[in-house]
Formats: sequence, structure tokens, C-alpha cells
Amino acid sequence: MPTKPLRIAWLGPAPGGYAGVRGVAGDLLKGLARQGHRIDCFLPAAEGQSVAQVAAQEQLAFGEENRAFEENVTLIRGAGRWRWDRWYSRGKVAAFLSGLLVRGAGSLLLRRELARRHRREPYDLIYQFSSIETPGVPRRLARAVPLVIHPETHIAGELRWLIAERGLALRCQPRRTFVLVVALMFVRARVQRRAIRRASLLVCISGVFRDHLVRDYGFPRERTVVAPNPIHLARFPAGARQEAGPAQPPVVLVLGRISVRKGIEDVIAVARTLLERGVQARVRVVGGPSLWSDYTGLLGDLPAENAEYAGAASANDVAELLLESDVLLQASRYEPFGLTVGEALAAGVPVVATREVGASEGVAQAVLSAVEPGDVEGLTDAIVTMVERLRAAPAALREQARSEAERLFAPEVVCARISEELERLLP
Repeated sequence: MPTKPLRIAWLGPAPGGYAGVRGVAGDLLKGLARQGHRIDCFLPAAEGQSVAQVAAQEQLAFGEENRAFEENVTLIRGAGRWRWDRWYSRGKVAAFLSGLLVRGAGSLLLRRELARRHRREPYDLIYQFSSIETPGVPRRLARAVPLVIHPETHIAGELRWLIAERGLALRCQPRRTFVLVVALMFVRARVQRRAIRRASLLVCISGVFRDHLVRDYGFPRERTVVAPNPIHLARFPAGARQEAGPAQPPVVLVLGRISVRKGIEDVIAVARTLLERGVQARVRVVGGPSLWSDYTGLLGDLPAENAEYAGAASANDVAELLLESDVLLQASRYEPFGLTVGEALAAGVPVVATREVGASEGVAQAVLSAVEPGDVEGLTDAIVTMVERLRAAPAALREQARSEAERLFAPEVVCARISEELERLLP
């Protein structure tokens, strides 16, 4: 427990579900609440579950008590409203732009409420999760109270890879969409470079991500800390897997967005190389595009003999997909973290990834092989080696994978680390 429980103003997405940014938000809030901190969550949108509903949902699904979450977390909602299938959200780019505007306007409207609550009972710090830029922090308050920024991505990195992969992007999307997204990201990157300077502490979800933030935005390394995203381990109960018979080829799962910087062209090349080598393995690609980047058109090049595109999947399907797979392949050219890596390890699935995948850092080499981005031969070799390890000692390897997830990504471990750093900000 902390030596002094903090009063925190949280700015970020609403907690909910067990995956993605909202799932991470929920795990962080629950973990910090268990540390004894009192947290007011300022949410730009009016929709969403109450604290009691979030806690009850988890109790029903996993039997987990969240009394500290209910007692220490308060949700303050803005007036922003956004719906799918409206005039402003019928196209992907329109949905992306309108979502940004609604969240920005909602955050702006919450500034007065945040300042009012601070006057009544001062906050020790402001914790801005997920996004680097937000209009939700009053200028006067930002100068008086430490600001912690905990981003999940940064636009300069997205823009760099969008431009580098323009040939791939233009194979799949209209040129006007590409130009519009590049222009928007150019503006956002400049805004983020300015906004990040206000942070007293930058919580980076990996060392890879920290290096990019320091380089791209000129942020001082001495004001950063690395803390990985937490993984909701209860979603992946130990002992739920049944090993496939020797006659069935191992399944190499590619799980995540089919979009820029995800190494989709390398996944296709790996599938072809496995086929050419006569390796008995099947590559299964699962995922959908983002709102502003769609590489699904590339997947028609997958060799049908040993690979398939299974379409998008919901967050609720992730645990089952991993239980049906033998190895996770994360071929991203750049990945600030990569939740699927932590989820795979939690499910007892070993991983082959690139060294630019943040979640690969610090994981035992026995259950995670990391190679250079774009190294198709290296990725293929690592898959073959990992399959051989599985055949030799499946139970031991899966147990070690789960142990690594618990050691690195358990919410209590991550939140204790963050809590220590937050306390150091105070006099």
C-alpha cells in the first residue's frame, strides 16, 4: 500500500470490457484503487457503465471482488454523445474524425467541473491516459498540479509508417483517404509535440515506445518511466487447453489490426516460406482494419494451401482463439506494446515477434523469440523452433508462458510500479 493515498483526477476512456484500451483503463483504475488512491474519472462521453455495473460485471464473469474500485473511483461524465450509423459516422474516416471531435468537445466541457472539484478538495495529480493531447486540463490547474501522461500510441510514429508504407496503403484504399489521413496526422503530431512538454512524468508502455517518444517529441528521458500494460489474467484460466493430436498441423495465429505497421506483408511472406520449406503448420490471420487504415486487401495473397484469413473477431473471442492456437506471430514493424502478446502468454501460447514489439521486452527467450522487423527468414526459423519446443515439452512450455505473463503483466504488479512513481512526484 502507498505511504500516502493520492487524490487523482483521471482523464481518459471509460473503463469497460476486458480488452483493448478500455480494458486496460479498467485494470489500471482497479489496480490504483486497490493501492488506496481515490480517483475521479472525467469521461468526455455521457454513455457507459457505472462503477457498480463494471464491478458487478467482473464479479459475474470471474468472481473477482472490486470493493476498492467501487469505494475509491467516481465517474464524472461529460455531455458528448456519439453513435454508429449516423450521418457523421457512416464512413470509416468520418467516424474517426467525428469521434475525435466529440471526445475533444466533451473534454473541453469538463474543464470547469475539474477545476471546481479541485477547489473544493485539491487533487494531488492529473493522470491523462491513452492520449497525449487533450483540451480537458485547465491551464491554471496544469501549472499547479503535476500532470502524468500515459499514452498508448503516438501520432508521429503512426505518420512515419503511414508514409513509409504508402505503396501498400494505396493498394488498398483511395488516394484521397490516404492524403486526408496524412494531413490530419501531421497536424496532430505537431499538437502532441507541444502538449507532451507539460507532463511532469511520462509513463511509457515499453522501452521501445519510450525511445520513439524521446526521439520524435524531444521529451526528457529522465522524466519517463516504463510500465507495461496490465493483462486481465482471469480471462485465460490455466488448464483450459486441450492439446491437438499429432496429426493436426500446429496453428500459427496472427491476431490484431490488419493495418499500417503491423507487418501484414511479412505475415504473407512467412506463410509462403513455410509452404516452400514443407513445414507442417497453418497460418491463421484474425482481425479487422482500423478506422483510418485498411490492409485487408493484401490478404488475398495468402497461400490457400497453408493459410487463411478468418475475418474480424470480438474481444470476447480472443481467449478461445488463443486456446485453439499453438504459436502467436506478431510481425509488426513498430508496436508500442502489443496486448495480444501478453494475452497469448497468459493463455500459455508461446510467441514469435519482432524486436519492435514493446510487449516482447523482458520475456524469457524460451517462450518468446524476437527477431528484427522485416526478417522473414528469421520469423520463419523462430516459428519452426518454437513448434519443435512445443512438441518436445508442451505442458512445461505453456506453464512457463503463463508464468511470464503473471510476472510481467499482472495488474497488481504493474499498478504497484506506477503507484511508486506517482508518489515520488509529491514533495
